[in-house]
Amino acid sequence: MQSNYDVVIIGAGPIGLACGIKAQEAGLSHIIVDKGTLVNSLYHYPYGMTFFSTSDKLEIGEIPFISHNPKPTRMEALEYYRRVASFKKLNTSLYNAVKTVEKNGDGFLVQTEKQEINAENVILATGFYDLPHMLGIPGEGLPMVTHYYKEPHPYYDQRLIIIGAANSAVDAALECYRKGAKEVTMVIRENEIRNTVKYWVKPDIENRIKEGSIKAFFQSEITAIRQGEVDIRTPDGNITLEMDFILAMTGYEPDYNFIQSIGIQINKEYPNAPIYNPKNMETNVAGIYLAGVVCGGMETNKWFIENSRVHADMIIEDIRSKNLKPA
Repeated sequence: MQSNYDVVIIGAGPIGLACGIKAQEAGLSHIIVDKGTLVNSLYHYPYGMTFFSTSDKLEIGEIPFISHNPKPTRMEALEYYRRVASFKKLNTSLYNAVKTVEKNGDGFLVQTEKQEINAENVILATGFYDLPHMLGIPGEGLPMVTHYYKEPHPYYDQRLIIIGAANSAVDAALECYRKGAKEVTMVIRENEIRNTVKYWVKPDIENRIKEGSIKAFFQSEITAIRQGEVDIRTPDGNITLEMDFILAMTGYEPDYNFIQSIGIQINKEYPNAPIYNPKNMETNVAGIYLAGVVCGGMETNKWFIENSRVHADMIIEDIRSKNLKPA
């Protein structure tokens, strides 16, 4: 197995694949490694999810993305990116977590679970979906609490509390309400549903709350979880509610431990984003680049597939400009 590459790309999501395509086009040898499957984050999205973006905004490698409707589903996206990886013959190494990245002469030594890889350059395109933003409250680790939502069926005839007011929380609340949950209650820190919620969904959730079909506690937060009940701090005082399950849709964050372990500095002010040069996406470690949503730190709604595809062009152009290998 080859162990020397011009570019090692950590993360086989859409932007990681886009970086692989651009490296390939530039004549650079590449390998894309991921601790999970191809487009692992998308795979773990809710089964019935519909993207906010239209299919053309999710395209990479100039390969058309044809979907049944303007906004594609999770299943259509998985099929599309599998097809792209196969058609472009991208060099992927899946279920192969990266353990360490160390400076090695003029390049880097990348140690994974399966192999040692020597690389001239490293592109970090890891996203953030694998690490939920924890509440840090008593009882968060109980088995009835989850930070991931897949489908409504398990919550049929159950009392469900959903924490959050963004797209994932709203989608879960509406689906579970319509698929037979006994009660759906939202606990929301803000004083309203977020303006970033999909425009065709926002009126729906607001109307369901207004009519009382879905309960909502605004400017409120859960302070403790016990078997069968939660404590909630509300503007009108503290209350305790009975429940069967909690969906903590509190968002996700980058793997800061790994990012810092390879020498990348973090801006300590919100949004705690890794430091990089926006002109070429290179970090403070020469030869290590960032691509995709990892660039936003805790501001996970800043970068999407559609507006970070350009990172691949910027990075590979910078590598080429350093005359590491002619196109």
